[in-house]
Amino acid sequence: MRRLSSLAVLGFLVALALPAAAPAQTSGHGEDAIVVVSGDVTVPHGHTVDGVVVFNGDARVAGHVDGDVVLFSGDALVSGRIDGDLITFGGQARLLPRAFVGGDVRYADERPDVAGSAIVHGDVSRQNGFDSFGLLPFFGAFALWLAVGISMAALGGLLLLLAPGAAEAVYERSRRGLGRLVAIGVGVVIALPVAGAIAAVTLVGLPLAFVILLALLPLAALAYCASAWALGRRLVGPPRKRILGFLAGLAILRALALVPVLGFLSGLAAVVFGLGLIAAAIGAARSRDRQPGPVPAWRQSPDR
Repeated sequence: MRRLSSLAVLGFLVALALPAAAPAQTSGHGEDAIVVVSGDVTVPHGHTVDGVVVFNGDARVAGHVDGDVVLFSGDALVSGRIDGDLITFGGQARLLPRAFVGGDVRYADERPDVAGSAIVHGDVSRQNGFDSFGLLPFFGAFALWLAVGISMAALGGLLLLLAPGAAEAVYERSRRGLGRLVAIGVGVVIALPVAGAIAAVTLVGLPLAFVILLALLPLAALAYCASAWALGRRLVGPPRKRILGFLAGLAILRALALVPVLGFLSGLAAVVFGLGLIAAAIGAARSRDRQPGPVPAWRQSPDR
């Protein structure tokens, strides 16, 4: 049951992104850019992708790549068409007789093996340094992704150490009514900016509006951590360690963040779901506080 629940939460995060990602595909088997951390990539004949980035693995291009092909550690075998550049850092590129590269073929390790009838419109050159490859913006984005992941891990671990009871309350709420939690999260996402806008209309409300808008970013970070905790706790359930469960859920969300479009939408879904979790847990705690406790013995009337 725990695995089914975790799949339900993960399925919700991914399902929100699928309808928006579908229009990026074309009838000619077109797809978004492919980003792989570890593993091989194949673009078969008759398929078109926007680009290929492989951190550790090989790439086989028999189809059409509309942008660049970048490999950090691995070999490239090209028999199709690449409209952009072909870049290899650690490995070798082989261009078969029918290969076509519209840009440059650049390498940092082994010189590419280019067949005599292969077409390269640009230069085949060896360059050292990431700046010479024009990849500094890419590494800036990767550094931002890594910094966000480390920050979320530190924030979630600190919250679990300081408030383990609140974390368990959030986890318990995640097991009840997925649709209700999503509705609450959507309501909070809408209500907070609207409240800030209304407060900003009046001069007296300007400080309140500033405080509300300033609180949105840390609140979103808390919500993201709550979703990671709820997802990971189902994979690493009690009585095992809380932090290990949180890191498992965070790893899944950060892996999704590497995928274009899907990463943004899954992060947004995690924030919405996490806001629903936090609001539902706070509401449940307030309801318990309002319940009357047992009447003290000194106030009870004696039996007659």
